[in-house]
Amino acid sequence: MLAAAAAPGGPAAGSGGQAESGGGGGGRFSVLTWEQVQRLDQILGEAVPIHGRGNFPTLSVRPRTIVQVVRSRLEKKGIAVHNVRLNGSAASHVLHQDSGLGYKDLDLIFGVDLKTEDVFQQVKDVVMDCLLDFLPEGVNKDKITPVTLKEAYVQKLVKVCNETDRWSLISLSNNSGKNVELKFVDSLRRQFEFSVDSFQIILDSLLLFGECSENPMAENFHPTVTGESMYGDFEEAMEHLRSRVIATRNPEEIRGGGLLKYCNLLVRGFKPKLEVDMKALQRYMCSRFFIDFSDIGEQQRKLECYLQSHFVGMESKRYDYLMTLHRVVNESTVCLMGHERRQTLNLIAMLAVRVLAEQNIIPTVTNVTCYYQPAPYVSEINFNYYVTHVQPFLPCSQSYPTWLPCN
Repeated sequence: MLAAAAAPGGPAAGSGGQAESGGGGGGRFSVLTWEQVQRLDQILGEAVPIHGRGNFPTLSVRPRTIVQVVRSRLEKKGIAVHNVRLNGSAASHVLHQDSGLGYKDLDLIFGVDLKTEDVFQQVKDVVMDCLLDFLPEGVNKDKITPVTLKEAYVQKLVKVCNETDRWSLISLSNNSGKNVELKFVDSLRRQFEFSVDSFQIILDSLLLFGECSENPMAENFHPTVTGESMYGDFEEAMEHLRSRVIATRNPEEIRGGGLLKYCNLLVRGFKPKLEVDMKALQRYMCSRFFIDFSDIGEQQRKLECYLQSHFVGMESKRYDYLMTLHRVVNESTVCLMGHERRQTLNLIAMLAVRVLAEQNIIPTVTNVTCYYQPAPYVSEINFNYYVTHVQPFLPCSQSYPTWLPCN
């Protein structure tokens, strides 16, 4: 058995059997247990489909392979990779399988130095080259350019370069919403929204073990894998995850204020740590959301995108989510003019009715007053014309009409 004495993130191997969030004492690091390491190894070893647009074939690639190939190519270009981490809901799932969060995207963070525009471009080129290599045998690669590969396989491409943040994101397409997201980070001031999604698991030791060890992992012979909570206190964040508690700090620092994720956690059965404090935090969340998405068109695009990407397999929860969002916005928005606030509330209500229509559910619940005729997006569904009179839709103190337009 190899002895374990690795610094956080350092590649080492050793025995397991740590407590689920060992290394307490208020520290931000913890060593994973054997069960957690097994879950991590399974996630990295499962083939993930990367769907191509048009006639491009689906690529089947293991996250472990993606990390190893991208890292190797970057280092050949002279771009040092300090470490690679699993981030977000997948990391939370590794640490606590029954968290209630589930996981979709595989968020992989490469720690690199992005000092010049040329390095940003080199990173992008490396990923495109790797995609070319992942194409199955028999595909003629001679005329496939990086631009073609980007159009075929990249869902989202982001570059941020300012005084506090230097990072880029390449999100690879998956039709079921389980995107592989490769984030290359030099600096990032805010790396989490809430304590329950603040975990990062450093993968270097597990990847090195797979490359170097001739023997398979076992309970008394496996690499020492370290996790970190960007929230600050690993044990406290783990307790929030186990108990489904909502806690955060300085939500005004989060793009969008964390408002959409907050409402998602509420729908999944998470509860605020302190109800009084959370009311104040809700006001900060709403204020930051409307700063970042001030235009009603931007708000609609953001909400539609969020519904599409975060409720795969949970479509029945979308209506509850929108009603929760409506309530929070209605109670906690203090930064908008009256007509702007009504405009946003009407947008959320319209999306809620659309969700009901898409599920072929007639809105007969007690909080709808709706003179309803099928809108264009449900024109192909076998609907009759309904006039339903029930209790006022979404209680509020304003006197504006509560029935919804049909077009």
